[in-house]
Amino acid sequence: MAKLKKTANKKSAGAAKDSKAQAERLGKSITESAQQIWLAGMGAFNRAQAEGSKLFESLVRDGLSLEQTARKFTGARADFVRDAVEGKVGQARERAVDTWDKLEKVFEERVQRALVKLGVPGRDDLNALTARVERLTEELRKANGGAAPKAAKAPRKVAAKKAPAKRATAKKATSKRASKSSDE
Repeated sequence: MAKLKKTANKKSAGAAKDSKAQAERLGKSITESAQQIWLAGMGAFNRAQAEGSKLFESLVRDGLSLEQTARKFTGARADFVRDAVEGKVGQARERAVDTWDKLEKVFEERVQRALVKLGVPGRDDLNALTARVERLTEELRKANGGAAPKAAKAPRKVAAKKAPAKRATAKKATSKRASKSSDE
């Protein structure tokens, strides 16, 4: 048994040496990996510093190009929208004028019907009556030998204040009336 113990001790001592060697190799491997990661980070930082300004300038150029494209697009859209709105406003204005004209016509017709119901003569009736009076006046002049009938004289206008009439003023008014009736 002593032999077995010696062999077992040797094996366990060899296994311990192997595990120490493995631990050392693993430690070195981890240290080397950490060192490589650190160096990669430092390299990335250095490259970012060197190429960062170039990248920034490139991004600014791309942004300007995009902004100009967007402005052209929105400018064309704004013109299109403005034209469409102006067209709609013009149509609405035309409709409003048409509606207003129709409303005015309906109102005039209703007023005319109401006046006819009340017996108030219309414009055509008054024009016909005026023409008839003028014909009758002309016939009376011919019948009286050219003198205007007394009933056809124009009515006198009433002054706002009644002042005593002077004879000279009365003579002028009479001569004016006479000249007017001879002109007709």
